[in-house]
Amino acid sequence: MKEVWKKIKDLEYKPGMKVSELVERFDSLGFQSIQVAKAVEVIKQMKKDNAKIVLTFTSNMVTSGLRGLFAQLVGMKFADIIVTTVGSIEEDFIKAKGNKFVIGEYHVNDTKLSAKGLNRVGNIYIPTDAYIDFEKNIRPILKKMYGQKKVWTSLEVIQELGKHVKDKNSILYQASKNNIPIYCPAITDGALGMQLASFQMEHSDFKVDCVSDLKSIINDFFDFQKIGCIVLGGGVPKHYAIMASILRDGMDYAVYVTTASPYSGSASGASTDEAKSWGKLKGTANAVTVHGEASIIFPLMIFKVLDDLKA
Repeated sequence: MKEVWKKIKDLEYKPGMKVSELVERFDSLGFQSIQVAKAVEVIKQMKKDNAKIVLTFTSNMVTSGLRGLFAQLVGMKFADIIVTTVGSIEEDFIKAKGNKFVIGEYHVNDTKLSAKGLNRVGNIYIPTDAYIDFEKNIRPILKKMYGQKKVWTSLEVIQELGKHVKDKNSILYQASKNNIPIYCPAITDGALGMQLASFQMEHSDFKVDCVSDLKSIINDFFDFQKIGCIVLGGGVPKHYAIMASILRDGMDYAVYVTTASPYSGSASGASTDEAKSWGKLKGTANAVTVHGEASIIFPLMIFKVLDDLKA
């Protein structure tokens, strides 16, 4: 039987073209645009198959304006479980309390920037005062929690923080309102971790139990008939989600968006194919890896998905 090859088509600008119309043409454009088009179809299939969706992302994405999009997706219950890093929790809370981040430059004298009370994440500047404000707000919450009970899971800590914000663009707020769990396995790797450690120094019976969270997410996965993950970036959130699926024989669907290379052997750069060798994705899993930066790729991808599902 003769193999049929799809032909590359030239892209043309049309006045008033919508985002979804642009992405529609990606499937015949070439290179990573084809991977984006494939990712759109995989996510749509997740939803059509009633698969539970795990959305993972790293904290730098919450530093950016993707925070509001994540919150919107949580509010829509598009994702059923969130896995992220502690910086996401901190900076979502910080923004919910009215602190503003500003656009700067990649190439700058960082010593002088620090002297001005600014901290840099790529080309985004975060005032030191924002983190000072965070620490002041967190302390009373921890005291209140300690008065309720002495041992908390990290999942419960995050749920409690969500009760103390009222910003509709907050991931914490939307997760609390819509009962969407946020797992943060590396909860000590940031300012919140420093506050938890400091509080425990004063109250030795105060504990945060991260092991129970792993048991919880594994149990969740066993309850799901079908499960898919949308992985933005890499690191701990990515690996925690796909690792927890091993006992149920892996994810049924997966979309990775990453700037990391697979050639260093890192978890961040590992492809969906590599995950199949570990049983983190099923051998039959419908999966695709997109190499690109999430602040560009994810809005294009998810806007097209939402438009298509609404149609």
